[in-house]
Amino acid sequence: MKAETLLEKRKEEIYALGDQLFRTPELGYKELKTKAILTELFERNGLTVKDLGFETAFSVTIGSGSPHIGLIAELDALPTLGHPFASKTDHAAHSCGHSTQGTIMASVLLALKDTIRKGTVTLYFTPAEEFTDITYRKKLIREKKIRYIGGKINMLTAGCFDDADILIHLHTMGQGAFHFSLNTSLAGFIYKEITFHGLAAHAAVLPHKGINALNAFVLFDNAMNMLRETFEEKDCIRIHGMIREGGQTVNSIPERVVYECYVRSRNETALLSTAEKVDNAAKHAAKAIGARASIRNTPGYLPMVQNRRINDVIRREMLKYCRLEEINDNEVSQAAGDIGDVSIFKPTVQFGYSGFAGSCHGKDLCVVDNTRAYLEPAKVVAGTVEYLLSHPTIIETILKEFEPRMTMEEYLAYVNG
Repeated sequence: MKAETLLEKRKEEIYALGDQLFRTPELGYKELKTKAILTELFERNGLTVKDLGFETAFSVTIGSGSPHIGLIAELDALPTLGHPFASKTDHAAHSCGHSTQGTIMASVLLALKDTIRKGTVTLYFTPAEEFTDITYRKKLIREKKIRYIGGKINMLTAGCFDDADILIHLHTMGQGAFHFSLNTSLAGFIYKEITFHGLAAHAAVLPHKGINALNAFVLFDNAMNMLRETFEEKDCIRIHGMIREGGQTVNSIPERVVYECYVRSRNETALLSTAEKVDNAAKHAAKAIGARASIRNTPGYLPMVQNRRINDVIRREMLKYCRLEEINDNEVSQAAGDIGDVSIFKPTVQFGYSGFAGSCHGKDLCVVDNTRAYLEPAKVVAGTVEYLLSHPTIIETILKEFEPRMTMEEYLAYVNG
């Protein structure tokens, strides 16, 4: 019996699990309830859960021998004010649909457990993909519970994915016209915290004695707008941010302004050069009015490169459930994820699936079609795994052709700044 048949028989259980996880949103490295729900499910079905550390990371393995296929599901939610299922304490909500990943991949593994006869499949549950809740994560870093902001980066540098030959991931597309997406490129980004330092003085009586940090920021912001015409469309550069602190009191010249932003690009070289432009604009805009800018850079995620041979098999499975024109192939996306870092070292894919209304990261994101949001992507993953395990020469070819884009030493130098 194929996994597709088992998934069809168990679809009501799959939908119930999906609803339960969607209503259990937790921020990164805090996904304890989610982990407990999934652990109980696997143990009830006779599978052993392996704790991988980093607060909530874990894996489950079935089968033995080669080839070894890895599946990845993300655990975390992100703060989303106004979402109907948002946590009352920190506004965490599954407005990026990660709960559906856990549901899909857990269901796939339970179905494959009863169907595969050769090869190994490991499902990795990864925390903290969303680059948020930074203060808490920096506290975990100080306590040496994690080393990096992103969950997969911690797992990657710890060797958690080393045994897998290839890795398969998937992510909701949100509301849109397509049934699936394939071969989508993801951008990389650098997180910046820029502090403008001025000098406080009475805003009405002694403004000439002060140095206005907010004015320094405004000058910088205008410089950034002027730089945008230098960005090439092919690099998909995006700079977006927010003022975290805009001054101390309205009655004083602002002495300190703190601005946070992402610099994004799908081109690693353009990413680094644009980040340098931002730094120069901040420093010199501040200096122009006698202020000073200090900049703290935190490496975010690197651009993703999809493995097209794996995606050729995935397309074959998708076409069982939709027409070719319903697949958004070769999309260029400005979104980013730590799956990009993984793709540097392993043949990796991430495909998109539908079944949602609303926008990703929006308070209106919800599942409206269980078949598209859970059942069909589960069947696509299961069918892909079964096909690859029964055609091991495909994986042999993939491994022969694949070249890591960095050594681990180069990568550690990058993420450690």
